[in-house]
Amino acid sequence: TSYWLFKTVADLASELDDISPIFVAGSKATAVPGSSSGDPSEDQVSNPTGGILGSLVEPWPGRERVTILTLGIDQRCDEEGPTRTDTMMLMTVDPVGLSGAILSLPRDIWVDIPGFGLDKINQAHFLGESYDYPDGGPGLAVDTVEAALGIEIDYFIAVNFDAFVQAVDEIGGIDLEVSETIDDKSYPDSCYGYDPFFISSGRQHLDGQTALKYARTRATFGGDIDRAGRQQEVMLAVRDRVLRLEMVPQLLVRAPGLWRIFQRNVDMNLSLNEALQLALLIQDIPDGSIRSEVLNYDYVYNEVTPDGQAVLIPIRSQIRQLRDQLFAPPIIPTPVIENLPEMMVIESARVAIYNGTPIFGLAAATQEYLNKFDIIVTEIGNADSAEYRTTQIIDYSSSPNTARYLTQLMDVPPLNISSASSAPGDFDILVIVGSDWSLPSSSSD
Repeated sequence: TSYWLFKTVADLASELDDISPIFVAGSKATAVPGSSSGDPSEDQVSNPTGGILGSLVEPWPGRERVTILTLGIDQRCDEEGPTRTDTMMLMTVDPVGLSGAILSLPRDIWVDIPGFGLDKINQAHFLGESYDYPDGGPGLAVDTVEAALGIEIDYFIAVNFDAFVQAVDEIGGIDLEVSETIDDKSYPDSCYGYDPFFISSGRQHLDGQTALKYARTRATFGGDIDRAGRQQEVMLAVRDRVLRLEMVPQLLVRAPGLWRIFQRNVDMNLSLNEALQLALLIQDIPDGSIRSEVLNYDYVYNEVTPDGQAVLIPIRSQIRQLRDQLFAPPIIPTPVIENLPEMMVIESARVAIYNGTPIFGLAAATQEYLNKFDIIVTEIGNADSAEYRTTQIIDYSSSPNTARYLTQLMDVPPLNISSASSAPGDFDILVIVGSDWSLPSSSSD
């Protein structure tokens, strides 16, 4: 009977795979590279606690770290046009070490959206949908986070409010400890009005709608930063309830209805079978082996843009350290392109070197070093501070090959590269030399 049920679900999924969710136009599920299509290989990771579901679904076949970008879509009033993201969370899983991490990205972080310039990170999904970016809004959101953090994201899952509410209700609600009383008189309703929200501190049982409000409200001192932490609480509470009540077999029975909900309200580049494999993998991770982090005020600071937007500016050196802890060594190195020097020469980009350290003459020495590689250094000087801990490269003129070549010559990580539209001088690229930079020994002889 179990086998028949699984085959029924699989057949249903194959029929529904081509149905795009209401809130995303033109997205399709794609196969997972390396996913199993036959007998498990000898090096597959075992699944000791899969139960009934584990007997029907093969274990996750890979041994490499898996990173998923989860997007909460801010869709209201049955809107069908481009939407922004209300939530961004990165989940990463080590299938061999059975450990994981969750990193929440507040929606007001100021980043470079590839092809569109600097903006809040929650705009990436809107722009991707508006301009038919490959894989739509989720595709541009993935590329934006990859560029901002210097990591590789394997998959995305975009969920709207309806899917979240129904999923929580499907498991009978969640239990969690509310750390402070929240009284949000201006909480938005499903359109553009208000639906006041109040919850007392202490142990609470939340249904789907209340869990959504708890995860979305910003009516605490930390605003968006606090909200990102609550969203992680909700996610972990869902996992805890499913495992504590041993609900996996029950959810399998409900799989056809759940999958229909997913097809209407979720966009992802995972098939049903691949999603089940990942779910089994995640349930095997011990609670103590899941680390939760938020890009809080240790990693960002408040700023107001010239056009009046309140944004969060990344502290790149701090974020880079956290990234390396959560995602192991940076997965995306600076690209190596064989004809990069020739492509750089074609751009003829003018480079300025500013000394951001107290070391006298470092900008001039760096200019001499870079001249050997045909970098056109037209200006040297001192930065606005002598306390830059890391070297920064800012591209003002869309000269990607020159910027990329500089990263190779100066060993600058991807996270320290950004772009801007208006150079503060007569140059195309600015290099601010930090205390992490030292001339190669052969160039100082």
